Formats: sequence, C-alpha cells, structure tokens
Amino acid sequence: MPQLIFINLPVADLARSIAFYKAVGATRNPMFSDDTAACMVVSDVIHVMLLTHDKWRTFTDRQIPDAQTSAQVLLCLSKDSRDAVDAETDKAGAAGGRTDPNPTQDYGFMYGRSYADPDGHIWEVMWMDPAAVAAGPEAFAAEGAV
Repeated sequence: MPQLIFINLPVADLARSIAFYKAVGATRNPMFSDDTAACMVVSDVIHVMLLTHDKWRTFTDRQIPDAQTSAQVLLCLSKDSRDAVDAETDKAGAAGGRTDPNPTQDYGFMYGRSYADPDGHIWEVMWMDPAAVAAGPEAFAAEGAV
C-alpha cells in the first residue's frame, strides 16, 4: 500500500467547504465523513479532512489560527501543465475561493499560482517542466528559483 497523506483543516462551515473542494475537483469519501468531518479525496494518495471546529478540538487543545489573517502552512499540488494550473485556480475563484493571494511565480521552467479556500487555507498549484526536472538542481539554480 502506498503511503497516504491526510491533510486536516479546520473549517467554519462544513457544507460550504465540501462544496468548494468538490468544485476544484475533489470527491467526498462517505466512509470517512459525517456531520462533523468530510474526507475529500484529491488523488489516490492525497486526502483533505475537513473538520468542524468542534471536531478539530477533539484532536488538539491548541488554538485554531485564523487562516484569513495568518498562515501556518502553504499546501502545494503539482499539475501537468501551465493551463491546468490556471484552470484549477480559476475553478477555485468561481467556487468562492480567493485567487492569487500570493504573487504568481513564473520562472519559465516552473509556473505557479495560488488560491485560498473559504476559510483562508492557501493552496499553491504549480507546474514544472519535466526536462528541467531531469536536468537536476543546476537548472533550477541557473533560473534563480532556488
């Protein structure tokens, strides 16, 4: 079995968040969802657990940061093309997210944009030229991206 990642995010309105993540391409796994949490499947190995604040508090007593005004993590997903980056970012905006809370990154061989979900969690979406990846770290340093 491949290693899976489950990203847990506190959300203020579970139904709104489910609708948003469906709009950007995730599917809901009902086996791990109820009225306090929803498992949104992004890929075979990436799952986003949307947790109501009450549910979140059953896992930790740490304060829930306001993702609209602070950032604890930046989540990043790769895409197969620059067009796919733009398409996902545009879908997020149309679904009620905020597009480009961070500046667009365009290094030629690497292109990225970002969006914030309705709770303010930032997702970066990026594409990297496979030829540049194959060339190794020297190619990235030459372009000034690292």
